[in-house]
Amino acid sequence: MVAYPNPPADEIHFASVESGERQLGDREAAALAAGVKPGTIQVWVSRKKIEPVFTGPAGPIFHLPTVKRAAEGGAAHRHPTPWLNSRGPHAHAA
Repeated sequence: MVAYPNPPADEIHFASVESGERQLGDREAAALAAGVKPGTIQVWVSRKKIEPVFTGPAGPIFHLPTVKRAAEGGAAHRHPTPWLNSRGPHAHAA
């Protein structure tokens, strides 16, 4: 069981038709919607925070509003610019 489950497929379809907005996206689109790195999306999947709607030949496809809700759901620390949130030794050299 995931912490932020996806809505049923018919609800996703009708919501996208009504709003005209994009409801589904790949890992990079999900990361952009959540404001995190693409690798973070993979970590969330492995830790059962979110799950893809389906996995096709091009890779997993995510429900973007669910990913946004999971991102708002909390993290201990979230840097305003995700690409600056590096933990490597180069980040501490300065």
